[in-house]
Parts: sequence; C-alpha cells; structure tokens
Amino acid sequence: MKEYKNGYVIKVPGSSANLGPGFDSIGLAVSKYVTLFVQYAKEWRFTSVPPLMLDDENNLLLKVCMELEKLWELEAPPVHVHIMSEIPMARGLGSSAAAIVGAIEVMNIICGKNLTPDEKLQLAARFEGHADNVAASLYGGLVVSTFRNGSFEYIKLPVPNMELVVVVPNFEARTSESRQLLPDVLPFKEAVLGSSHANVLLGALLMQDWKLAGKMMESDVFHEPYRLKLFPQLTYVRDKAKKAGAFGVSISGAGPTIICFCERGLGRIVQEKLQGEYPEFAVDYLEISSVGSEVHSNHFTCV
Repeated sequence: MKEYKNGYVIKVPGSSANLGPGFDSIGLAVSKYVTLFVQYAKEWRFTSVPPLMLDDENNLLLKVCMELEKLWELEAPPVHVHIMSEIPMARGLGSSAAAIVGAIEVMNIICGKNLTPDEKLQLAARFEGHADNVAASLYGGLVVSTFRNGSFEYIKLPVPNMELVVVVPNFEARTSESRQLLPDVLPFKEAVLGSSHANVLLGALLMQDWKLAGKMMESDVFHEPYRLKLFPQLTYVRDKAKKAGAFGVSISGAGPTIICFCERGLGRIVQEKLQGEYPEFAVDYLEISSVGSEVHSNHFTCV
C-alpha cells in the first residue's frame, strides 16, 4: 500500500437508462460507483480493483483522455489513475458512461480547463453517443435529456422516493449488439404512442403514482419488445418481482441487467425474494444517487 498526498479523488455514480419508454432520454443515477484516485506521475499508468483489461485498446478512460488532448490541442501531464469500481462491465448499469465522465473530470483537473457542468455534458454525450447515462452520472438523480440544434439539452427532476433492486445476470451484453436488434424506423402513430408513455411515466414518478408509473414502464414500444430476444428472462423476472412487491420492472439500459422499482420500505423484501428465485444471478438493493460526479483534493492510500 502506498500513500499519496495532494492527489485527487473522483467518484462517479453508475446509472440506469430508459426506465422502459424513455429510450435514449431518461437516466437515473444509482448507488454503484467508480472511484478514481489520481496522482501526477512520470508516465500515464492505470491500475484497478477488481482487475480490469486496461491495455490501450480496451481502456476507455485512456481513450477519452487522449481524444481530449487532441481536441484541446495540448499535452496533459501524465497521471497514475487507480480505479475502484462497483459497476459491473457491460451489464446496463452505465459503466462506459461513468468511465467517460471520470476521464473528463480527470482531464478537467490536470489541464486546468474549469469546465462548466454543461460543457462536461456536451463532451460526455458526444463520446457516449447520447446523453441519458452520462447526464445521470454527471448530475445525479433523475435526468431527462434530448438533442436539439447541435447540442444536448437536459433537465434534472426531483428524485423519486423509491428503492431499486437490480438482477444482474452472469453474462455481458454490448450496447452495440443490443442496438442491432432495433428497427430503423417506427410508424408515426406508434412513435407518438411511445412518446406519450414516456411523458406519463415522468408525471407518474413525480406524483408518486406508482401503479401508473409501473404501467408505463411496461408499455415501451421503442426497444424492449425487440431486445426480448436477448433477454427472455425479463418476462419471468417481472412476474416474480411484481408478486414480491415491485411496482415496475424494465431492462436497465441495453441490458442484460433487469431493474425493479419499489416503494420505499419494500426494496429489501423484493431483493430477498428474487435472490431466492435466481441464486445464479447477483441481486442487489440500490438507492438513487442524488449526487452526481464529485471531485475532492485529498490524501489517500492506494495499492
């Protein structure tokens, strides 16, 4: 163990996107985090717990840092970044978005850019391709975003008073593969219907009408009907979760994680019952992370 002085600690929450019908628009920050311990060094170095594939080809943190060097036309001082991550990779809980946000926070510090929260979002969303996950990781809570006239717009809504249970399968699902199942176009009437479901979902969450929110979560027309080919267990988990007390269930992001939404006080009960039903999967109780990415200057100990 080595102690670093005057280093930086960056903590970024994971996220769940879509919540059913809010495809590529609604993001919710969750209480699984990636923490980056940053210390100036003689050369770029990345270490991690648990061990991750951190070669140049697979290291998203490094890729984003290098792309920002090109964009800003500068050479950043090298740093040692030690990564501690609770977010499972390629499971639909925003691991790539958290890495992108973390990289932007690292470069913002070491390059002295003093980026505004909106500038961070514009960069992060362009790396990710859409803003739902990165907005949630940046700002925390429930965030709704869109793309208009060349820039990403967003609004952070009051945090719903609910608990979360995630069923995390023991296999990965790449977003690029999951998106290949989606249609190129939807009929106009079907798209209007899907948009209205997302609108009512947000209203129901804000008004704590859990029954209506659950109906809307299960009324998506944009992605879940097509992704069921990859995640047929959704139908069974949804049935078990609702019997256990959840009011709504959806695929988390591109999957394969399934997220269950519960009134406060019922999350632990749902978690226990689902873990008994699916012992081969990780079943975790989560809270909504009301705070987004945080940066602290601190002393810390690192492997």
